[in-house]
Amino acid sequence: MVESIARVRHIRVTPQKARRVVALIKGKQAQEALAILKFAPQGASEPIFKLVESAIANAQVKADRDGEYLDEQDLYVKNAFVDEGTTLKRFQPRAQGRANQIKKRTSHITVVLSTPEAADEAAAGDTKKKASK
Repeated sequence: MVESIARVRHIRVTPQKARRVVALIKGKQAQEALAILKFAPQGASEPIFKLVESAIANAQVKADRDGEYLDEQDLYVKNAFVDEGTTLKRFQPRAQGRANQIKKRTSHITVVLSTPEAADEAAAGDTKKKASK
């Protein structure tokens, strides 16, 4: 019934490296995703760990606001994706007055957590729309 979103923008991790970590947690239960991220050796796992924790907290606040009961064990990672952010361009001096460009890439990471009931209702709503057409 509860769906929460957490985003972090302009994080100094390349999108390619962040996508490798995000692929590990897609579709997993939220607590299991936290355990995976805690022990993942990649550098991008720490900010994504904090992001999943934030999404869990957002879900709890949303459930409290709506007066619903939420068990954190029910939450799962419905969707998680990484978009490319702005690229910081830096230059490094080279021989004979030349310069090499260094691209410091950033990422926008989004994590969507949901409870199974919310997923069932969304699927039921899609079938109703298809049936009415």
